[in-house]
Amino acid sequence: MNSVFRITLLFALALSIVIATSSPAFSQQGAASGPPLAIHTESLPRGYLHQPYHAQLEASGGILPLTWDLTDGKPPRGTTLNPDGTLTGAPDETGEFKFTVTVHDSGRPAVQLKKPFVLVVVAPLLAKWGKFPTVNGHRIEGTILVSNQTEQDFDLTAIVLAVADNGRATAIGYQHFPLKKGTDEFEIPFGDDLPYGPYQIHADVVAEVPTTYSIYRAHLTPNEPLTIQQEP
Repeated sequence: MNSVFRITLLFALALSIVIATSSPAFSQQGAASGPPLAIHTESLPRGYLHQPYHAQLEASGGILPLTWDLTDGKPPRGTTLNPDGTLTGAPDETGEFKFTVTVHDSGRPAVQLKKPFVLVVVAPLLAKWGKFPTVNGHRIEGTILVSNQTEQDFDLTAIVLAVADNGRATAIGYQHFPLKKGTDEFEIPFGDDLPYGPYQIHADVVAEVPTTYSIYRAHLTPNEPLTIQQEP
């Protein structure tokens, strides 16, 4: 093989390597984009105060793997958006939380897509005074409003105690009944005659979901004791 032919052969081989390495097939990472990137999750499930939360954001397309991050706003305190698109934790505040997430593919350069979400967090069991406890002669009376903000029925127990200065507790209200899902501000009355003296009122509401072994609690008490006056 003469030197001219050898040089020509080497030049042709080098040229073919340059063409091959600069082609889309060789530099797929740099040129490939994959199918269009799309986020399929339309909305987030409701969250409940202090209860475990888990939601998986779904997307497709692009160059795998896909990663997620928080772009704007923030989810409720106690929850975290993970790089795999799972939103997990246990919310420790209620309200409507607006935030934007971004999904990135692994292309060079990366393709990304943003989407805003709203996560609503409520208390599973909500209890508040309906008619604030008051003294009516020898009687302390009032009402409690209870709400079931979940998608499951409750086995609910409500008990109201009047605790005297000597520590003696008298039940002035007791109810045990099923509270249907979605029930809003069901009224529970309480009241009874008591001896004269000051009383601290304690209202405790317990809701159980037998199918999931879940228990929710609420407690109410006035800031100041109520006093039944001794008749002259």
